[in-house]
Amino acid sequence: MNLDLFRWGGRFTLAILCLGAAMMAVLPSASSQTERLYSQAQAERGKRLYAQHCASCHGQSLEGTPSSPLAGERFMAKWNERALGELYNITKMEMPYGKPDSLTVEQYLDIVAFMLSSNGYAAGPRELTADEAKLKQTRIARQSGVPVAKTAAPEFFSSGAKASTAGPTQAELNAAANNNTDWLHSNHDYGGQRFVDLKQINRSNAASLQPVAIYQVADANVFHNNPLVYQGVMYVSTSNATMALDATTLKVKWRVDRKPKGPDGWLMYRGVALKDGKVIRGTHDGYLVAYDAANGKLLWERPILDRKKREAGFTMAPLLYEDLILIGPAGSESGVKGWVGAFRLEDGAPVWRFNTVPDEGEPGAETWKDPTALTTGGGSIWAPLSLDPVKGVLYVPVSNPAPDFYTDSRLGNNLYTNSLLALDARTGKLQWFYQAVPADFHDWDVTQVSPLFETRINGKMRKLITTTGKDGLLHVLDRETHEHLYAVPVTTRKNPDVPLNTTEGVYACPGVLGGVQWNGPAYNPGLNMLFVNAVDWCSTFKKAKEFRAGVGGYMGGTSVRDPVEQSRGWLTAIDAATGQVRWKYESQRPMLAAVTTTSAELIFTGELTGDFLVLDARDGKVLYRFNAGGPLNGGIISYAINGRQYIAVNSGNATGFWLAAKGSATVLLFALPQNKP
Repeated sequence: MNLDLFRWGGRFTLAILCLGAAMMAVLPSASSQTERLYSQAQAERGKRLYAQHCASCHGQSLEGTPSSPLAGERFMAKWNERALGELYNITKMEMPYGKPDSLTVEQYLDIVAFMLSSNGYAAGPRELTADEAKLKQTRIARQSGVPVAKTAAPEFFSSGAKASTAGPTQAELNAAANNNTDWLHSNHDYGGQRFVDLKQINRSNAASLQPVAIYQVADANVFHNNPLVYQGVMYVSTSNATMALDATTLKVKWRVDRKPKGPDGWLMYRGVALKDGKVIRGTHDGYLVAYDAANGKLLWERPILDRKKREAGFTMAPLLYEDLILIGPAGSESGVKGWVGAFRLEDGAPVWRFNTVPDEGEPGAETWKDPTALTTGGGSIWAPLSLDPVKGVLYVPVSNPAPDFYTDSRLGNNLYTNSLLALDARTGKLQWFYQAVPADFHDWDVTQVSPLFETRINGKMRKLITTTGKDGLLHVLDRETHEHLYAVPVTTRKNPDVPLNTTEGVYACPGVLGGVQWNGPAYNPGLNMLFVNAVDWCSTFKKAKEFRAGVGGYMGGTSVRDPVEQSRGWLTAIDAATGQVRWKYESQRPMLAAVTTTSAELIFTGELTGDFLVLDARDGKVLYRFNAGGPLNGGIISYAINGRQYIAVNSGNATGFWLAAKGSATVLLFALPQNKP
């Protein structure tokens, strides 16, 4: 197994990246379970190293504080029968958090030895070594004699209670684009324009902004949250917590810290949805959950995912329309067979499902030359959906095929991966699609299918849709004719079409972490301009010599990033009618945070360095800068309450792939100083 296997796009959980192996033993295939693989002296060295480098994330006793637990059945449900070498390689290449591969080989081996020792595996005369063949053949298995905890089978739960309040209604959700007192969707409105008609904060006074409230979420996991605001209440979410805050003071109204009921999935979570008095979210262990928006009481909870099919939890914010919850599972790199589906708002019951990797015999299956690839072909959903509520058309961004780099096992264009899908929101029937990256071999997901907007092109008003992704291109298409109008590079592109090989590899840009990630463009109708953040970070891609499904993950090769000092970010302003670049702002690190624009011709965004920025949308001039103390890679929103305009900024950890400074999840609220009487 290649040591760089897991250097891919920032979507793998902190839990998997850390060092645990609690309540487990190591069972070499075709070997005795009593084989002793490490020495006691090695384990003692590992204990000291674990305390220094690992315990802050996973606890002195592997209890998983603040990260996920590394002891018991939840760990074993994910890692049983996987290779010890896979755990060692992930540990080495991604840990300690923010400083991957910073210890010696011997130190990483010592830490693994401590894990074995602390969980009852007997020491022997020899030390654990980096013997690749032995690490690959040695399988993780439950320690003989350790009792197996009994867990209840996942089941539907309903409290029988009704929501205490009735909003927002469908009419309110439909009109969100014109609502400046609330922020009702992950991207503000169904069309995802991320535009608010607010002018209190403008270019003449932006430098006077100041923080007026702060809320420490008390969570050191990845914080990608895009908050919602409705009638003075802000709704914030993390991997396991959901909370309601006063939108002017950030004082807690209620908070629920849910205990997962199944194996951990990816721990990043990007936001809740709100309708008819219900707060709806997915979970990393595969549930849909509904809370009462007024008090946080659990209304219902339904298991949705099939973990036996490698469906690795939900990371995206759902979209609510009429009586439907629209959502899909993450997990292309787990070999998931992707889908997007609809579930009843009342109880989570399934309504329809569209396979983003078709079943044999379905349209699109002919684009996979080997039918066996249809079962593990990727095509997960992890970024925001958008919607035309008048026509009832749902737009879906579909991620990469799997394995990522080894195309020999999935010859063909691999529909509907790396595509924009237009579906009937009520039935799931395909209306049309656009595949941005056919037969992908770079892990270049389509990540965004917004904003939706209208503008005049060559004298004719046209209804348009923007789609962007990790290929570093911003595409604009006509929603009615489906014509592709233009594509604009928003980051460095180099060798995009050069096939990968198995020897020296191919240097290409964007790299595996490049392009546009989980926060998409904004559209300012007054300026008729699009604004989009992007990552500029190249990689050397190499295809594996061979690939076997389920052995060592579903990457099928490696991607070695350029040194972190060579990474940077761009905020690009584009003329929406012509595709011409108006200006670019360069950041010293990748740009991952959300972008919001206003009728005062401002842009609110942030940097991985921790800086919250206000820029002049006309020319990109920075008008205000404030360091939030942690990376900015989540939502930045604006709204007005009682005549005062606020900007809410989410600061907190990105995944370890981004090599950014650590920071606990925090919500900061900015506003102009109030005049005192």
